[in-house]
Amino acid sequence: MSEQALILERLDRIERQLAPLAATARSVSELRDELAPRVNEAVHALIEQLADVEADFQLEDLIYLIKKLMRNTRNLNFTLDQLKNLIDFVLTAEPLMKTTVPQAIFYLDALERQGVFRLLNTGIDVIGRIASRFSADELQHMADGLVRLVAIMQKLTAPAALDLLDRMAGLPQRMNLEEAAPAGAKALLGVMGDPDFRQGMGVLLELTRGLAHLKA
Repeated sequence: MSEQALILERLDRIERQLAPLAATARSVSELRDELAPRVNEAVHALIEQLADVEADFQLEDLIYLIKKLMRNTRNLNFTLDQLKNLIDFVLTAEPLMKTTVPQAIFYLDALERQGVFRLLNTGIDVIGRIASRFSADELQHMADGLVRLVAIMQKLTAPAALDLLDRMAGLPQRMNLEEAAPAGAKALLGVMGDPDFRQGMGVLLELTRGLAHLKA
């Protein structure tokens, strides 16, 4: 093969090797031509945005922020770890919250319809009025008295006490006070044979014996 043919073969080989590079260069040039307007727009937008904070931005503040971040790297890492734990907790509790929150809202709505919150507001208002009217010592004295009243109420709620109070509450329905007339010794002697009168006197005597305990 002649020297000229070898040179042509080498040139052809070099041309084939340079062809991909030329294609890549053309692609890069086309990409540059397409991105150049977008980059210019982005630069102009960035300049406009930075112009708004130019008066408030100080390089010293940025340096101080960087130093502070470097000094608190450990705290930042701890905060990020805790934030990750919080996110994991939210993801874990989300299914439960989806079922619990509607039930809680339904329950609170039922309380609202029953007037529970209005009653609480009224109670808070009453407590505020009491606190504004009485001193701390008076409120403490009232609290002590309230404790004793609760103890008395406990005794009154005993079955025997409730039964007695229930019977006493029924007495007005069995009496006609409008027909009651003054009674002398003769009238008392006349009703001695009445079984109800005699039973009532027995109850009165029993109550009288019980009144002796009031003397203590």
